[in-house]
Amino acid sequence: MNTQELKNFLADSPPSTVNLEIKKHFEALSDQQRRYAHYISRSAFTGMRITLRQTSPESESIYDFIIELYKASNSDWKSLQTKAGISDEELKYFLEYAAMFLGNCGNYKSFGDSKFVPRGDEKAFDALAAVYPKANEFYKATKGAIFSSGNSGMMHLGYPDEGHLSTYYPDSEGITKADISAVSDFLEKKGLLVENTRLRKNPDGSFDVLIAAAVTSVPTAGGDIGKETEFEIDDGSLKGHKLRLVYGDYSSIMSLIAGYHKKAAENAENDNQKNMQLAYAKSFEEGSLEAFKNSQRFWIRDKGPMVESNIGFVETYRDPHGVRGEWEGFVATVNLERTKAFGSLVDAAEAMIPKLPWSKDFEKDKFLSPDFTSLEVLSFGCSGLPAGINIPNYDDIRQTEGFKNVSLGNVLSAKAPNEKIPFISEADLAVFQKYQDSAFEVQVGIHELLGHGTGKLLQETETGVYNFDVNCPPISPITNRPVTTYYKPGQTWGSVFGSIAGSYEECRAECVAMALACDFSILKIFGFGDGKPDMDGEAGDVLYAAYLSMARAGIASMEMFDPSKGKWGQAHSQARFSILKCFLDAPDDFCKLDYKNEDLSDLMIKLDRSKITTVGRKAVEAYLQKLHIYKSTADVEEGTKLYADMTYVEPEFWGQKVRHEVLRNKQPRKVFVQANTVLDEATGKVALVEYEPSLEGMIKSFAERNI
Repeated sequence: MNTQELKNFLADSPPSTVNLEIKKHFEALSDQQRRYAHYISRSAFTGMRITLRQTSPESESIYDFIIELYKASNSDWKSLQTKAGISDEELKYFLEYAAMFLGNCGNYKSFGDSKFVPRGDEKAFDALAAVYPKANEFYKATKGAIFSSGNSGMMHLGYPDEGHLSTYYPDSEGITKADISAVSDFLEKKGLLVENTRLRKNPDGSFDVLIAAAVTSVPTAGGDIGKETEFEIDDGSLKGHKLRLVYGDYSSIMSLIAGYHKKAAENAENDNQKNMQLAYAKSFEEGSLEAFKNSQRFWIRDKGPMVESNIGFVETYRDPHGVRGEWEGFVATVNLERTKAFGSLVDAAEAMIPKLPWSKDFEKDKFLSPDFTSLEVLSFGCSGLPAGINIPNYDDIRQTEGFKNVSLGNVLSAKAPNEKIPFISEADLAVFQKYQDSAFEVQVGIHELLGHGTGKLLQETETGVYNFDVNCPPISPITNRPVTTYYKPGQTWGSVFGSIAGSYEECRAECVAMALACDFSILKIFGFGDGKPDMDGEAGDVLYAAYLSMARAGIASMEMFDPSKGKWGQAHSQARFSILKCFLDAPDDFCKLDYKNEDLSDLMIKLDRSKITTVGRKAVEAYLQKLHIYKSTADVEEGTKLYADMTYVEPEFWGQKVRHEVLRNKQPRKVFVQANTVLDEATGKVALVEYEPSLEGMIKSFAERNI
C-alpha cells in the first residue's frame, strides 16, 4: 500500500473524546437499582474481551499492551515517554491510537470495518514496549499487526475467500462463502440458531461450530437441539462432510458473565427482571439461544423500568455472512421527561401505520404497543454506540409477542467541540446547525418504532400452516399479481437475505422515517408546530434539517466504500447512500449536487424544501414499498437486485471524485468516555467514577475496569 493510500487508514489525530453524561441520572437511583445496574455493567464490559477477539486476532493483545503500559507506569505518561526516549509527538500519536482503539474495541473501525494504524514510526511503539517486560510480551504477541498494511484486502473485514479478515471463521484455511452458506443451510434445517457461534473449517474438511458457553461439553439436559453433537451434512455442496458442535468458546469469560447476571437477579425489582437475568445466566452458561430468547421475552414484559438493559450476541453486522452476532451489552437509566414524547409516538403508531405504502396484508395483524423509552446510558460495552435500538431481532418474537424501542439520549446529545459540517451550503447552515439534533431525534424515534417495528413476514410457520391465505395470496402492489414467494419453515429474514439483510433493513427503517417525518402530527409530538402542514415554520425547519441530514449522510457514506473491492464497509452508510440516490433520482430537480469546480472542492447539497412533502415523500415511498414487499414475501431475487442497483457506486464520479472530497473533509468520529461503577462489598453501596473526556481519561476508564 502506497503512502497516499495509507493516509486513509491512519488513526484520527486526535479522535474526538466526549463524555457520556450520567451523574444526575445515576444519583436518582435507589441502592438496589444501582447494584442491579452495576452487575449488568460488569457483565457488559467483561464481554468486551469477546468483542476484541471477534474483531481481529491481534486486538486482545493490543488491548493488554495498552492497559499494561498504563498500569506499569502508574499512568505517568510523561515519565514513560522519558524512559522510552520518544518525542512529544510520538507519545501523542500513541495516546491517540490507544483512545481510538479502545473506543472501537479493536483495531478496525466499528463504523466502516476498516483497519486503522498509528501515525508516526513503529520504532516509538517498540521503545514503549521495551520499558516493561510484561508490556513487551503483549506487544510481541501482536506479531507486528498494529502497523501492518501490506495486504490491502486485510485492511477490511469481510469474507476470507475474498481476501478480507474475519475472526468469525478462525483457523479456517480455505473456508469459502459457499462453505459458510452450506453449513448455515444445514444448521437451519436442524433448528440451531447461530448468533452465539463461530465456524471453523478443519484441515480434513470437517467443520466445528464453536458455541459461546461457560460449559465445555454439551449440557447434561442437552443443548438447543438435544444431546447429539456430531453430524454428517446430508445434502448440498458439503454432502458427506462431518460437523461437530463444540461447547466452550470464550468459556472463562462466559462463566464470569453468567455469575454477574445471577448477582443482578438477586437485586432485581420484579419477577420479570429476575427471570430475565436468570435466563441470561442460563444462556451464557449453557450456550443456549433458546434461553436467550426467553430472556428477551421477559425483557419485553418488563414495562417501564427505571434501569433498562439488554446484553448478548445481538447485532450481526460485522459477520460478513450476516448471521453471527457481536457481543454487546448496555445498562441505562430512564429519562422520564423525554420518554413522554416517545410514549405519545407509540400512542399515535396505529394511526400512522396505514399511511405507509402497503396494505394490511403486509402488516402485522395487531400492532403490539412496545415500551419506547429515552435512556441515559450508564455503560455500553460494544464496538460502537448506536443512537437508538429496536430489539429483539427474532422475528417469531417480534411478530407475536412484541419488541422494545429505546433512544439513547446522552449519545444523541454528546457533542465534540468545533465539529465541521461539510456539504451544507451557507444558506442552509444556520437552520441545519440549529435543528440537526432535533431532526435526528425525530428520525431515530420513527426509525426504531415504525421502521423496525412494522411489517409482516408471510410465512409457512410449520408444514402446511401459514400466517396468510395461501389459497388466495395477497396482491403485490408492485406487480398487481398474487405473491408467489414466502418464508418456509425454519427460514428467517436473516437466513434468506443473508449478508445484505442488515443494511437492507436499516434502509427500509430509514425510508419509513423519511416518509413519516413528513407528517406534521408526528413533528408536533416532538414539540414542533401545531400538527398542521407548515413548511415555513419551525416544524418545517426540523423536516428540512432531517432531509438535509440524510442527503449529507449519503455523501459522507463514501468514506465507508472500498472502491478497489467494490465493497461497502458499513450497513447504515450503504443504506443512506441508496436513499441519497433515491432523492437524486426524484423528478422536478428535488435534490441535486451543486458544484462548479472540477475537483468537487465546492460540493454542496441543493434540496428543494418546498417539494419535500410532495416530490420527496413520493419518491421515498416508491422505494420503500419495493423494499418492504420484497422483504415481506421473501423475494430475495428481486430484493437483492433492487438493493444492488440502489447501492451501486459509479466508479469515476462517486468512487473517485466524490469519495476523494469526502476523505478530504473527513471528521474524526466520536469515542465515548464512559463512567465506571464501584461496589463496596461491605455496605452494598455503589459509587460512580467519572473521567475526563481526554485521551488519557479514555485509557484510565478502561484500565480501572480491570476486565
